[in-house]
Amino acid sequence: MWDDLVARYAWADANTLEACTVSVVAGKSEDDVIRAFGGDPGQSRLMTFAEAADEQADHLYEEYELLRVVTSKEHVVAIEWGYHGSLPEIARRASADGGEFFSVHWDVNARYQVMRALDGRVDGAFDPAEVEDPEDEVPAWAEGVTFSAADTLCAESFALLERTMGVAVDPAWIDTPLRTVLLAAPGELFGGDPESSWLR
Repeated sequence: MWDDLVARYAWADANTLEACTVSVVAGKSEDDVIRAFGGDPGQSRLMTFAEAADEQADHLYEEYELLRVVTSKEHVVAIEWGYHGSLPEIARRASADGGEFFSVHWDVNARYQVMRALDGRVDGAFDPAEVEDPEDEVPAWAEGVTFSAADTLCAESFALLERTMGVAVDPAWIDTPLRTVLLAAPGELFGGDPESSWLR
C-alpha cells in the first residue's frame, strides 16, 4: 500500500521542480489561507508554476514570493516556488481556530521538510533526509513510514501528506493556471522579526 502510494508520486522526483513547497489546509477558505500566508485575496491573477517561478527569478535578490492556491474538495492547496509554507508561524496562522495544516518543502540545496499543525500549534516537523533508521524519533503521524534514498524523498513526502490529510497532490496543478498572489516578506509579515517565524 505505502509503496503503491509512493510510486504514484514518482513525477515529483523527476528533477522538473528544483524547489517547491506544497501546503494543504483543512477548515479554511482560499481567502483565509492567502491572508495567513501574507497575501491580499483581492489582488490575485492566474499563473502556472513555471510563470510564477520565472517572475520570481526576475526579482531574485528581492523579497518577492508568489503563492498559488486551488481548492480540492474540503481542502485548500497552496503551491510555491518558495518557502512560506515551511515556516512554523505560517503553519500556526493557517491552522488557527480549528484548522489543520500540512506542508512538504524542498529547496535547491537538497534540504527537505515535512510539517503538520493543528489548531494553531505545530504538531511536528522534520527533514525526511535525516531519518536514517526506522527507530529514529518522528512525530506520531509519521510513524511506520520508511524514507529511502534521496531520489525518492519528494514522492515519499507527498505520500505522507496524502496519508495524513487525505488529499492527493495532482501534478496537473503545476501546469494549470491557478489563483496567484504576491506575499509579504517574512520581516514585514511578522512585525520586523522574521526569525520568530521559524520558532516551533
